Amino acid sequence: MGEREWVRDGRAVAGWGVGYAGFGLGCGLSGTALWSAAWLGWVVAGVGLAAAGAGWAAARGQPGRWLTWVLRVLCGLAVVASWSLLMDVVTLLFGQAVDSVPDAVHKALAAAGALLLAGTARARRPLAERSATGRPAPSSAPAAVQLAAWAGSLAFLPYVVMKLIWAFGGSFAGVSGDEMYASYVHNGSSGLWLALERRGLDGTVLLAAIGVFLLWGLVRPWGQVFPRWTPLRGRAVPRWLPLTPALIGAVTLVPYGLVGIGYLSLCSSGVIGIRQGEWATPEQALEVAWVGACAFAGYGVALAVAARSYWRRTGGGRVSPKVC
Repeated sequence: MGEREWVRDGRAVAGWGVGYAGFGLGCGLSGTALWSAAWLGWVVAGVGLAAAGAGWAAARGQPGRWLTWVLRVLCGLAVVASWSLLMDVVTLLFGQAVDSVPDAVHKALAAAGALLLAGTARARRPLAERSATGRPAPSSAPAAVQLAAWAGSLAFLPYVVMKLIWAFGGSFAGVSGDEMYASYVHNGSSGLWLALERRGLDGTVLLAAIGVFLLWGLVRPWGQVFPRWTPLRGRAVPRWLPLTPALIGAVTLVPYGLVGIGYLSLCSSGVIGIRQGEWATPEQALEVAWVGACAFAGYGVALAVAARSYWRRTGGGRVSPKVC
């Protein structure tokens, strides 16, 4: 990557940092809470200013590994800040309102920053550390990664079965399809969501199918070149196209699922009591929660593994991959 590209990426990071700092400063001065804490706006402003400084240094071509590490640390903070963005995206897709507009905006800004910081951190690596070749030929992921993809796909199966049972009017965990539909209405689900449910098509099942499609696109060669049945057949798939939703999904689902499993383990062992929410009994709540937590954790971990493999096989690693 030439000096012109370094300057461009550095300026993009600096611009994002100024915008991110401005958002945090606005929240701090107005007392707007982020993640239910008013003081987090000032933290966001600090991270934004640090990113602006790092972007300015990158744009000026400042040498040194310290800049790469600063960019990576800031990228990690942005990834953490974008946690649960996927849940907001799903909510908006079905015409429902997010719990907090400032939180949703913050997560979207953080996700954009994570992508910019990651790309710039890689660009700042010395040329000797990066592959001297162009983008490698389409290749399959290693067998271990494909095994993880199978595990992530199968982890969704109990969740899909549970949702379809309700969508078709059956009962699961002592709750009937009609009762579940009534809860959707009570919780203010959109007309699209309710219409799908009445036709036996649960919205989250459709999203799970899209998620599995994304997962396998990350581990198979057809995820790197548009298939023949698409208008763009034969053209290379832009790396950001699958990696962006994969990053958002992994950052959201891995902590959500793993923390959930830890919490449910404590509840199941009697250490603490589970929050029943809309469920009639703790047993119902546990049964449904275990299905969801295992699905999200299994798929999220598989997505993270597959995304890392895709990144490396498409030129993100130091060594060009072999075609399988």
